[in-house]
Amino acid sequence: MKTTIKHIASIQTGVFAKPVARGEIAYLQPKYYDENGVLIASLQPDLNAEGISNKHILKQGDVLFASKGIKNFAALFNDSRLSAAASTSFFVIRLQEQNVLPEFLTWFLNQPNTLRFLKRKAKGTSMASISKTVLADLEISIPDMQTQKLILKIYQLRNLEKELKQQIEALRETQIQQQIFNALK
Repeated sequence: MKTTIKHIASIQTGVFAKPVARGEIAYLQPKYYDENGVLIASLQPDLNAEGISNKHILKQGDVLFASKGIKNFAALFNDSRLSAAASTSFFVIRLQEQNVLPEFLTWFLNQPNTLRFLKRKAKGTSMASISKTVLADLEISIPDMQTQKLILKIYQLRNLEKELKQQIEALRETQIQQQIFNALK
């Protein structure tokens, strides 16, 4: 089934707030993620809950899309341990359709072809920004649930393969360096 993001989800901007040393909720910012949308920082409550509307509190399964700057990516919010709100650097995409997995939407948004398309539509000179309208009008093909799960499993296994290759290469380098060191003795 081919549709647009606006037909399967609501999209809202993150909240503008000032982080504090000790707060009640986490304030998610793009710097906490790598270019693939993988969380690389430990989240801490760094935002006061006062003044933050309930509509800005993230729910499990919300998809965050970093729309500003050169580092665009999608990330899945799946942390039930900590209340959080997204910064204005993100659009928060909340699925309304039950036939779409949030992981699948995240995967789709992170695909190189999707990101290239969105970047071409970005506006702004000093800091390019992808508009809510462009994101909402983005076409997506949604396969059946079983196919979505299969795509995600293949993607997960491919990432594991890449990780293992890097580990093997690092071990091989260590082995070669040790052999060279031993030959010098």
